[in-house]
Amino acid sequence: MDGKRKTKVIVGMSGGVDSSVALMLLKKQGYEPIGVSLKYASWENKKNLLKENVCCSKESFEIAGNICRKFNAPHYIIDCSSEFKNEVIGYFASLLKEKKTPSPCLICNRDLKFKKLFEAAEKFKAKYVATGHYARKKLNLKTGETELSKAKDKNKDQSYFLCLLNQEQLKKLIFPIGDYTKEQVYGMAKKNGFDFFLKRKQSQNLCFVSAKSIPHYLKDEIGFEPGFIRDKENYTLGEHRGLHFYTVGQRKRIGLAGGPWWVVGFDKRNNTLIVSHDPEDPILYQKAMMLSNVHLTSEKSLNKPIKVRAKIRYAQNLAPATLFPAKNNISRLVFKKPQRAVTAGQWAVFYKREACLGGGIII
Repeated sequence: MDGKRKTKVIVGMSGGVDSSVALMLLKKQGYEPIGVSLKYASWENKKNLLKENVCCSKESFEIAGNICRKFNAPHYIIDCSSEFKNEVIGYFASLLKEKKTPSPCLICNRDLKFKKLFEAAEKFKAKYVATGHYARKKLNLKTGETELSKAKDKNKDQSYFLCLLNQEQLKKLIFPIGDYTKEQVYGMAKKNGFDFFLKRKQSQNLCFVSAKSIPHYLKDEIGFEPGFIRDKENYTLGEHRGLHFYTVGQRKRIGLAGGPWWVVGFDKRNNTLIVSHDPEDPILYQKAMMLSNVHLTSEKSLNKPIKVRAKIRYAQNLAPATLFPAKNNISRLVFKKPQRAVTAGQWAVFYKREACLGGGIII
């Protein structure tokens, strides 16, 4: 503990149980934590049921401040609203306009959250940055590199969302709760008088627009681009409002009688939505996909095919695959077995045993 005493560490504080317990653990280990909360923007529209970003509400800032005071740690709020509008909400809208499915959490982590936390570390002369993510890191003795690893709690593992971290960041990052399960984290919170966390709802997928307001967002920000809905035999079944209202594998809000129907594909050239009655329709499955913007946490170029385990969305089991070196900045990922609902715009993330190697955008 003596080696850690007075070692400053920036702790990203969301006001949630995970970051709060992370700060508590660091304090008890002898670090000198500095709480930093980032203020993000929300979609500014009266139709948005969220009046403030759920990741940084007034209530969450108050909780983060109270936790910091409890452990005698300073707390700062950094306003990133403008950057969030440009980097995250702007990205979200631009991909929807391209008829692709965005992954805003990965982009926020890469282009905003960790960037701001490391800037704070430089400002306050802190040696490390810590977050409440369920992830771990490990020094690879053979390569000397720092590996991003899956958390102890495999059901809560968040390494997928951290796949775009680089070596410089990984070396200075601490994941205090990576060796604990969510149940253990709640137990520590309760033991230390944080009972109120047990009653708070976990944040939803999109922090800047409510799930119920998404159709309004699509209508107001992207607009209607009507086209035909057809089956695989090219029989016209009805009309859609715009391909950006749908994603591959979707069942709800298709608006056709005689359902259920599933979205199985897009004909973007003809602005046509393709649907099927069969949720396991073979057209939904494919083994190979092309990836752009492939990032490897090792930061070394891939010069030969490697066997990996990969997944094409967060809530999916890892599956055996082969990742091929890039040609003209495009890589190929080939699964051993076909994967369901491969979706352009989403990130494929690959692993070698427990280590997260990186990820790339499905194109």
